[in-house]
Amino acid sequence: MTEEPFAARLLRVLTRAEQSLGIAAFSALTLILVADVVSRELTGAGLVWARQLGAYANVLLTMAGIGLASAAGGHLRPRFADAWLPRELDPVIVRLQEAVTAIACAIFATVAALAIRDTWLLAERTSTPDLPIWPFQLAIPLAFALTAVRHACHAVWPALRPASPAGDTD
Repeated sequence: MTEEPFAARLLRVLTRAEQSLGIAAFSALTLILVADVVSRELTGAGLVWARQLGAYANVLLTMAGIGLASAAGGHLRPRFADAWLPRELDPVIVRLQEAVTAIACAIFATVAALAIRDTWLLAERTSTPDLPIWPFQLAIPLAFALTAVRHACHAVWPALRPASPAGDTD
């Protein structure tokens, strides 16, 4: 058994997990908004915790979206310099792009994890409801770490890299 099938399975599992998180976060956000609107209509006052929990659901949704965009090849990439080098170098450039993206995402994950460590050490909590903040923040380094893994796999096994979106000249 080669490593490539394992990497392909790993990428599928990552994508399914990100899809599940995205669906759960979007569902939570929708339920929170509906509950807040219903509360406003029935009682004249919204739910005091709705804004805070809705913001956290939105963070989870956004972080899941980073991985899903990456899995679909839909992440932003400047293309103005694509014609500067000979086409024969494309395989090397693709691997380099994926490796640099993986390194950048790993750095972002590390910085985010260090920031969360401070939030945890300071025992920061939300105002309403009274919840610790750091569990919600964990989505940020996790999203970047998983995206780093994805791009590292693409650097090692370029065949696993997603096709460019329709209309792209890649």
